[in-house]
Amino acid sequence: ATTHHHYQLRRHHQHLLSLRPLHQQMLEEEPQVNALQAAIAKFQGSFSRRLQTTLDVLVPFVAGRWILAIVMLLLYILRVWYWQGWYVVSYGLGIYLLNILVDFLSPLEDPEASDEAELPTSNNDEYKPFIRKLPEFTTWYRTTKALSLSLFLALFRIFDIPVFWPILLVYFVMLFMGTMRQRVQHMIRHKYLPFSFGKPKYSKTTTI
Repeated sequence: ATTHHHYQLRRHHQHLLSLRPLHQQMLEEEPQVNALQAAIAKFQGSFSRRLQTTLDVLVPFVAGRWILAIVMLLLYILRVWYWQGWYVVSYGLGIYLLNILVDFLSPLEDPEASDEAELPTSNNDEYKPFIRKLPEFTTWYRTTKALSLSLFLALFRIFDIPVFWPILLVYFVMLFMGTMRQRVQHMIRHKYLPFSFGKPKYSKTTTI
């Protein structure tokens, strides 16, 4: 019995010795993983700060930003037309841009969902500026990101899913017309325009 007991102890000791290198390896790899995570977090923070700084610089250049977006859209249309593909990507892009347009044309607070009218309903009402649900810069930024992603996807044939594109085109046109009709009816019902044309402006010599 004593011999058997010593044999069991020796086997247990050998088992512990076999586990020791694995444990040491895990302890050695843990600092490397932590260092990698710290490096990734540092890169993400630096990239976010640089991106935010660039966006802050671009805010005043409204015309230049939208010219860039239009050029990107034309490049994408040219790519799809010349290579005859990526219709599903184009359909997704069109739906996303339509949603952005609807939010851009919509007030921040819907008068139908608010107890108090947020928009003037007659010329005698106190002037209230139109506050968009989606600001101009955010609209441009989301549009540019969507166009950038679409241009990137259009570089690879793997994203060119075969589809009968006229059906997608007809459905998108119907969806666009229906959505814009609802938006125009909403504007007429609440008598507002989502633009600054015709809004009262006061000069420095105006006497109050």
